[in-house]
Amino acid sequence: MVKHQPLQVYEKQLFVSFVTGIYGCRWKRYQRSQEDSSRWECTWFIILCSSFLLVLFWAYFWLVAQNDFNEFNWSVYNRSGAWSDETIPILAPTTVGFSYITFLMILALFHISLGQQLNLYWVHKIGVLATLFTTISGVVSVDDIWGDEWDILLVSLQSTAPFLHIGALATVTAISWLVAGYVVRRDRSNFQVTVLVIYIIILLAVYLAPLTFSCPCIMDRHTLRPRPDIIGRRGAPMLAPENTIVSFNRALQNGASSLEADVTISVDGVPFLMRDRTLRRTTDVGKVFPARQFEDASLFNWTEIHSLNAGQWFLKSDPYWTVETLTARDRLRIGNQTVCSLVDMLRLAARANSSALLDIRRPPPEHPRHRSWFMDTLWAVQKAGISPKRVTWTPDTDRGRVRGLPQSANEKLSLEEIRQRGITSLTLHYSKASHTDIQEYLAHNVSVTVSAVNAPWLYSVLWCSGVSSVSSDAPQVLRKVPYPIWLMSRSAYRFIWFSSDLVSIALVIGIFCFQNYHMIRWKMSGMQNYNPEQIVLSAVANRTNRDLNVMKEKLIFSELNNGLSSTEDISLFPENGYAIYSHGGLGD
Repeated sequence: MVKHQPLQVYEKQLFVSFVTGIYGCRWKRYQRSQEDSSRWECTWFIILCSSFLLVLFWAYFWLVAQNDFNEFNWSVYNRSGAWSDETIPILAPTTVGFSYITFLMILALFHISLGQQLNLYWVHKIGVLATLFTTISGVVSVDDIWGDEWDILLVSLQSTAPFLHIGALATVTAISWLVAGYVVRRDRSNFQVTVLVIYIIILLAVYLAPLTFSCPCIMDRHTLRPRPDIIGRRGAPMLAPENTIVSFNRALQNGASSLEADVTISVDGVPFLMRDRTLRRTTDVGKVFPARQFEDASLFNWTEIHSLNAGQWFLKSDPYWTVETLTARDRLRIGNQTVCSLVDMLRLAARANSSALLDIRRPPPEHPRHRSWFMDTLWAVQKAGISPKRVTWTPDTDRGRVRGLPQSANEKLSLEEIRQRGITSLTLHYSKASHTDIQEYLAHNVSVTVSAVNAPWLYSVLWCSGVSSVSSDAPQVLRKVPYPIWLMSRSAYRFIWFSSDLVSIALVIGIFCFQNYHMIRWKMSGMQNYNPEQIVLSAVANRTNRDLNVMKEKLIFSELNNGLSSTEDISLFPENGYAIYSHGGLGD
């Protein structure tokens, strides 16, 4: 009996086993292959890439849309009639799906880098499709319920574009290693040339992307305007129930220079503060007047309205996740709040030497005060004892009959229309106030107030744009922004842009040269057809019997060597191709 030593000793490749095992459930060496991936698996890789890009877009949207989470919940409430935080069932699956798809994407790129086949496990295929369809459903639903919010993506790029450019530059530079390996290490074909051309086009697009940027915070520091004033929009609704005295007090305590309120006229002519058309969301009208809970809020008289509790809903629904931060004393005070009248709010503003911005809702045609609503409002201003110059009037109807109050509009108007209507200020949504428009209005002495600004990044962008004030639900957050989050001179940004592009170009050229150099050495060594990892029985259909026996022997030893002790021997009978295993204790 002849004793043979193993012909091939394989080192354990733990990283390769981990990558191929997680991605395709191929844990054994003989299950792996470095042959080209099939078209079917390449199709799944394209689906995975598409899912990753879509989920990345979806996650970025909700990251910047945090500024308007309460607006989203309010939009859903207006449709369903029931208040709940609808962002939680969206954010949780988005976080899980993004993490899952990103992990699979990294594993796929490692497969390409290691030269392994892209055999995605069927469980992952189901997961990818589920994530893809869920995200598409979410995009369609948001477009239906909250279609105007897409504008925040363009606004957010004014703040994030320079940083996204650096990230995109790093990504396409890193991908050059895979592109170079795919193009250089294979025989030239039309498809390889197409891949190379597409990559070069993408690379050039990323290099030149800053030419399309419009970032207000890329400016000289000495041209930065004073810090915009903060207007408490319905007070400080993150800290207390909206449109209540406690809420307005909290806004003034957190640095608000002005107060904004939604005004509705009661059936007996008393202006009170209410955002919704009904009283269901912010009061206990369903308990006190169950038969009238769906009626318009303006169809109640002031005695009925003042009898309702306007604070318990805040403690129960916790719309901003802030109730836990309140003290027991604060909760007790909030729980006893009633609906606030316009007179009470204006008196508070007068005592604080503050101003007020009134967004008045005209009563419906069947309302007894439909024609005299503006007189009721003027009466409240006079009764409160506040200077008319401190009260800004926002409704456009009956503007000619209103005298002595600063006139404002909540729509974008031309300079000619502004002069004709006697408007002194504009209150615009942040999606409607472009940097160019703001500069034009300021040049003609028209102040611009932007709403609703709750995120520091948005506040910083508008500060750099030069707005005079912002309307915010979170004055306690914006007061902690003493300076724009980032501010950079044009010359400094150009230096960073050109330097990063040059570094990327040098790295890409170096990677292609490195790959090409090692490919030439590999071919010259005559080893281009040898790879121990490709020793699999399925790849020997065209081999001779002798070659087949040698490959079988190598495969057997590679799989069994780890399981045999040092005293074990393996006896082979080359003439019949069978292997006999014997322990060292046996005779020859």
